[in-house]
Amino acid sequence: MNNSKIFRLPQLAWYGDTEIEIDFPSSWDVTICHMHGHDTPPLNEDDIRKAFHNPIGSKSIKELAKEKKEVVILFDDMSRATPSATLIPYVLEELAAAGIPDDNIRFIAAIGAHGAMNGIDFRKKLGDEVMGRFLVYNHNPYENCTPIGVTSQGTPLSINSEVMSCDLKIGIGSIVPHPYSGFGGGSKIILPGVASMEAIDANHTRLGLSPTIGIGKYEGNVLHKDMNEAARMAGLDIKIDAIFNLKREITALFVGDPIEEHIEGVKLARDYYATNMISDADIVIANCYSKANEMCLALPIASSLLSQKSGDIVLIAVTPEGQINHYLERSFGKKFGGRSWQITRNLSKNLLRNIRRLTVMTPYSDKVGGDWVAPYSLIHQAKTWAEVAHELKNRYGATAKVAVIPDATAQYFPEALTMEGDEDD
Repeated sequence: MNNSKIFRLPQLAWYGDTEIEIDFPSSWDVTICHMHGHDTPPLNEDDIRKAFHNPIGSKSIKELAKEKKEVVILFDDMSRATPSATLIPYVLEELAAAGIPDDNIRFIAAIGAHGAMNGIDFRKKLGDEVMGRFLVYNHNPYENCTPIGVTSQGTPLSINSEVMSCDLKIGIGSIVPHPYSGFGGGSKIILPGVASMEAIDANHTRLGLSPTIGIGKYEGNVLHKDMNEAARMAGLDIKIDAIFNLKREITALFVGDPIEEHIEGVKLARDYYATNMISDADIVIANCYSKANEMCLALPIASSLLSQKSGDIVLIAVTPEGQINHYLERSFGKKFGGRSWQITRNLSKNLLRNIRRLTVMTPYSDKVGGDWVAPYSLIHQAKTWAEVAHELKNRYGATAKVAVIPDATAQYFPEALTMEGDEDD
């Protein structure tokens, strides 16, 4: 395209982390909506080691491991950008210093209600050597969960039995904005991470209707309070939470008590992932990068920028694996789905009210993956940016106001929360 505005966006997290080029007519008004921390430089080895040696509200892993016999290391799945392989050597170093043998350490994927990980996933997430050196398991939310009580919010809590058999429990994750708990990380590694489906359902579905929950909503969030209580009941000893830039590089690290380190981490994350808002965009391009396999997270973020007169939203979701399986929220037939599938469908329909046209751009066709975002009949599919650009030019001509969100699955707009609060009043 001659005389065009050209931009590059990150793509293919876990598959090479490359870039996609998009362009617009030079006469269009285009704003790149970067999160505040997008270009923060990464931590070096000394910075990471310092975080491990100075835990928040907790003893170090080495100290906690003294006289312990069985250790479990929980880690999140491929729907999270946490570079666990970068952090694991520091954890193992502390455990070795405490005299814990390899045979007494196991890794468990805290997948919650997501589908199981395979060996390729494990190697990407944990590094090449972990599977051959340690026992690595998937969590199964339907079996082998031990009842440990009921939370004050009424959640019947059962936790992975292998986790509960260990006397030292370590979690590795990251802090990013989350549509339910306000910010991810912290206690989520336990609930939903290694909880039973009944516990996940009670936490997400019943508490998920509370007005206290939502992206960026942290203090007073009853769902997050339930997660914290679950982590205490399960005996999670220490949590490691990363914050990362637009290249998925670790730029801040919080290690310590699962609740206290998370509070400190959220203080930074609140502004770090915050993005300056523009209003009345005709077109919103929402790139799904760090959670491209969970593109449904991008729609509410993108829709907040759209003109009230309606306009176009384009979700860019370049991921070979397609959309993750979700036993609680995804469809499993034309008229069947997980326990909260119908609730998810209704929420999506509400977001579509001021969207004139919703396009999902991915070179990896995934028709059923789209219905997590909107009904099939309302989604326009495109495989290349050239297709998208041609359609947009035909629809808008020489003038359009465009907002581009580099990673709509990890950013949020604090101003949108303020407006939401005003509406509630």
